[in-house]
Amino acid sequence: MPKIKTGLDVLVEDYGLQREFPGQVALLCHNASVNSSLEHATLAFKKIFSDRFVKIFGPQHGFCTDAQDNMIETAHNVHPYFNIPVYSLYSETRVPTEAMLEGVDHLFIDLQDVGCRMYTYIYTMTLILEACVSKDIEIIILDRPNPLNGMDLEGNILNMDFTSFIGRHPIPVRHGMTIGEVALMHQKHWTHEKANLRIVAMQGWKRDMFYEDTGLPWLLPSPNLSRIESAFTFPGIVLFEGTKLSEGRGTTQPLEIMGHPSIEPYGLWDTHLSKAFAKSGLEGVAIRPINFLPTFQKQANVACGGFQMHVLNRKIFKPWRTGQWLMRELYKHMDTNFEWLDPPYEYDYDHMPIDIINGTDKLRKWVVSQGSMAELDAMENLSGYQSIFSDIKLYT
Repeated sequence: MPKIKTGLDVLVEDYGLQREFPGQVALLCHNASVNSSLEHATLAFKKIFSDRFVKIFGPQHGFCTDAQDNMIETAHNVHPYFNIPVYSLYSETRVPTEAMLEGVDHLFIDLQDVGCRMYTYIYTMTLILEACVSKDIEIIILDRPNPLNGMDLEGNILNMDFTSFIGRHPIPVRHGMTIGEVALMHQKHWTHEKANLRIVAMQGWKRDMFYEDTGLPWLLPSPNLSRIESAFTFPGIVLFEGTKLSEGRGTTQPLEIMGHPSIEPYGLWDTHLSKAFAKSGLEGVAIRPINFLPTFQKQANVACGGFQMHVLNRKIFKPWRTGQWLMRELYKHMDTNFEWLDPPYEYDYDHMPIDIINGTDKLRKWVVSQGSMAELDAMENLSGYQSIFSDIKLYT
């Protein structure tokens, strides 16, 4: 049995709480929006709210969580079973329109986040909060765990000159918050106009829990995170979306592996990378040379050599630091075969994709200049963030 109850579980089991939402109800959800019995939130909402359940919203990757990659939009439709509209918030708009919100009294958000700044669900949520400021709509966050735990922070703070749909707010790469806590931080520190916000907190979740500690089943929250292992390597491998190297999309282990047709992984590891890794100070991870064949996206149907991150100890593994180190080493040894991806990326047509992923251009310049690990550490100044982070914590 699960050790914790998610916000959805709390709502499903608390009849008194259910009666506090007497109006028309909408739900933003995705594939991983299930209760501890694996019942999807939409089915639970139909039982609880009946005909007052009037609209469904889907984030990036769609309500069905089947759309790949960035800038792959999903369409609006009418759900064939519930016979209510399903609106995509990754379509011609990322912000709910007046028509989408019309007739809604309570808009619930039940999304499993990944605890990483580059993951867009928290921005769909904050855009909803901003869109509902002047409306008589209550926003209710059904809180869920941060799978990477709620204590460890890592990576640089977003430079607001590089804001995008994968980075709207000044937070580090591993931000340590639940999605409910992100909503609270938004309302307290990132906006002057407050929405009507309510958090249905989890029961039993502790900040030091990794996802397996919760006892909850892992369902993919996006198409390329089908394994919980992928969520832990995501903050490091996602950096390669800003290059022309494959980050493993089109394989069975996306965002755990990366590579390129020009890489001969065993020779590169034996001759160069193993020695550099030994000097890097990286812990809790093994880097394994591999060959793989992506079936779609970058380098589709072309054999690639590359590397896999194997997490050995989650308590000391630093995925962002490991990804930046690997980026620097491959830039050095691949020579002209290493190429940065060109815009657009996540609807940004001006900045280099690597810079909006990193939330700064300093990390790209660090890679190009072959900076030291000490210089990388200096970019990770989290003292200012830690004070506001401590201020909004819902859980111990």
